[in-house]
Amino acid sequence: MKPDLLSLLRIDLPVIQAPMAGVSTAALAAAVSQAGALGSISVGAGNAEQGRAAIADVRRLTDRPFNVNVFCHRPAQADAAREAVWLDYLSPHFAANGAQPPASLREIYKSFLDDDPMLDVLLEARPAVVSFHFGLPDARRIQALKDAGIVLLASATSVDEARQVEAAGIDAVVAQGYEAGGHRGLFDPERGDPAIGTFALTQGVARAVRIPVIAAGGIMDGNGIAAALGLGASAVQMGTAFVLCPESSATPHHRALMQAGEGVITAVTDVVSGRPARGLVNRLFSEIGAPGHPPLPDYPIAYDAVKALNAAATKAGNNDFTVNWAGQGFALARALPAGELVRLLGEELAQASA
Repeated sequence: MKPDLLSLLRIDLPVIQAPMAGVSTAALAAAVSQAGALGSISVGAGNAEQGRAAIADVRRLTDRPFNVNVFCHRPAQADAAREAVWLDYLSPHFAANGAQPPASLREIYKSFLDDDPMLDVLLEARPAVVSFHFGLPDARRIQALKDAGIVLLASATSVDEARQVEAAGIDAVVAQGYEAGGHRGLFDPERGDPAIGTFALTQGVARAVRIPVIAAGGIMDGNGIAAALGLGASAVQMGTAFVLCPESSATPHHRALMQAGEGVITAVTDVVSGRPARGLVNRLFSEIGAPGHPPLPDYPIAYDAVKALNAAATKAGNNDFTVNWAGQGFALARALPAGELVRLLGEELAQASA
């Protein structure tokens, strides 16, 4: 029998708000946790001091458990020649927006794999939950966090990755289906993406491991939660469902796209950051990501280029190169305060399970 995940996480409802970098905020995480689910923030896109401040921000708003997410990608290998070719490829888009590409690119996010200051912050702050994306840290880091009494979660996009999560001593695995918005949690993108849907992956992982399974991807309401639980999940992780909440940091353009209806679709591309990720399709996907583009710089060096292009275009009043993460279920998102949405999900789940 799998451990009781709700007791482990100290939550009332089997819902975890996904830590979508660029959307999740302290206010969103706190509101979700206050309502009885598990709120989340991401510190993967910041340094240790920013991580410490982000955790403190949540703690000022709630005394309930919440999750802190870190990135465990392979540290980037700089390649000046490849990066120069990529900037040259992007230069016409910069020029069209009255700007020049940067002279060089940098590794804007440090991997938790070699970020001891971030580990120190987590051990000092001791959030109730820490989750890993893009792989797993080494055994020393895992054991240190477990010794601090922190519950550990990790994303997996295949049964093989889920087995690695269990073997590493992680408490529960997030089965991230292909429908999910934001970055794919692939351990090794060079091996290709299995592109397994959420429900098929949830069933396969639930049969393969003894630890609790959290289903993620395309789950937007109580019916979806009930379906995932019926297929072996102990809880679900929902990100896109919370993007329209007023507490999220989604831009007005991002919100408008999600509510536009017909003609808006999602796709997975690696041209935004150097790793596959699902978002709302715009010229980043259709033009920059068109077949035949040059080899990409490593993640997250490639992201530095897109952030610069987006900044230049936005300054010129052009939203064509914005990054708007969203899963395939985005049209079902509801613009409700986070606490109200959590309560509604609970009511829907109860009705679906009756």
